[in-house]
Amino acid sequence: MASPSKAGTALAALREDLVGDVFAPGDPGYDENRTVYNAMIDRRPAVVAQCVAEDDVVRSVRFARDLDLPIAVRGGGHSVAGMALNDGGLVVDLRHMRGVTVDPAAAAVRVAGGATMSDLDRACQPFGLATTGGRASTTGVGGFVLGGGSGWLERCWGLAADNLLGVELVTADGSKVHASADENPELFWGLHGGSSNFGIATALTLKLHELPAFSIALLLYLPEFGREVVRTYRDMIEPGPLEAGGAVIYLTGQAEEFMPPQLVGTMLCGALLTYAGTEEDMRKLAEPLLALPHEVEIVGQMPYADVQCMLDDPPGLRNYWSAEYLTGLPDDYVDVFCARADSMPVPSNTLHVLFPEGGAVTDGPSEYPVPYRGAPWGVHPFAAWEDPADDDRCVEWVREVRADARPWRTGDVYLNFIGDEGTERVVAGLGAENTGRLAALKREYDPDNVFRFNHNIRPA
Repeated sequence: MASPSKAGTALAALREDLVGDVFAPGDPGYDENRTVYNAMIDRRPAVVAQCVAEDDVVRSVRFARDLDLPIAVRGGGHSVAGMALNDGGLVVDLRHMRGVTVDPAAAAVRVAGGATMSDLDRACQPFGLATTGGRASTTGVGGFVLGGGSGWLERCWGLAADNLLGVELVTADGSKVHASADENPELFWGLHGGSSNFGIATALTLKLHELPAFSIALLLYLPEFGREVVRTYRDMIEPGPLEAGGAVIYLTGQAEEFMPPQLVGTMLCGALLTYAGTEEDMRKLAEPLLALPHEVEIVGQMPYADVQCMLDDPPGLRNYWSAEYLTGLPDDYVDVFCARADSMPVPSNTLHVLFPEGGAVTDGPSEYPVPYRGAPWGVHPFAAWEDPADDDRCVEWVREVRADARPWRTGDVYLNFIGDEGTERVVAGLGAENTGRLAALKREYDPDNVFRFNHNIRPA
């Protein structure tokens, strides 16, 4: 650890050299800039460097290395474990690096490291183009893609990482590196699921696809129809076209314009069908769901970027999530899944979710460190609540959902869906054989494990 005089001199130099702002404890704006998506996280970094360009990132990394400070990287700040912050270290805050440049002729887009999913989707929409994105508009693109990237369009276009064409990276020694299939290919391989272990992504280039139309059907049912809804959804989606995606979701009825007042604050079972195509084609597919008695029906063609905002939670909630990937969705598990909804915290912003996988996810490139791609279904307990007094019961409910899935789980997991659950779960999210290869890569690019506020891969 550096002496106070050296640290003070270095901080003064960083304030002078950085184009963006620098915050330290006691500065106006410091507390605001150490707040992340999960209100359970309360950490006090020594310095927050708000970078506005790649050179700012380089200066910040070199500052931290000179003072032997740990480095956390903040993009969207959505990590449920609060990995965008640390105590007593440096936070490289990328939120002012949000530029998005679309190249329609090349069917590609360059996204700056701090851009959100909304920045990406809104920029691509005028061209009738899109790529696999997350399921919330405020999610950071960088962490999402480098962690694998699961979203509504994955069944037809694969994981977000499958659409990754190149990454511009600042490594642990402050060097600028470009990774692609032709340049630093081993590093490029590791960035398909290896997250921020190898450096700070200042820009990503992604493949785009034509999306002339996007449609949804959101149907809400009384919970007593839950088992029939889940089975109907399963039987519809599994043999359905790759353009179809979505989820089955137990949720609390929120005070929205479309929600009948008597359902606000009560538990409901929802079926969301997303469709990369016209409303007419989507309606044909959704007929079995539409035939079931339901309380709310939202069906139509909608801009994809608007759909991406549908599950956005307000900031300031307490969060705890996890996930298990499943070998299938037999009736026995459907019964278990629906029964667990009875103990879901209601009213709250908690979601009890089943995602269909398969399609282009399963058929995608098998060499990347995303071992969950073969699972046909994933269960994602997503607890979000306001009152700290509810912490224990909400966390326990998530753990019970995981325990329920044990007889049907594959053992693999999508790391972006979980918090800090230990080394074994990191291995489960990367694959045992891949983990050894990634550890060797980590030794090459970050031998001191500077970038350890993530689902960490220790250097070999």
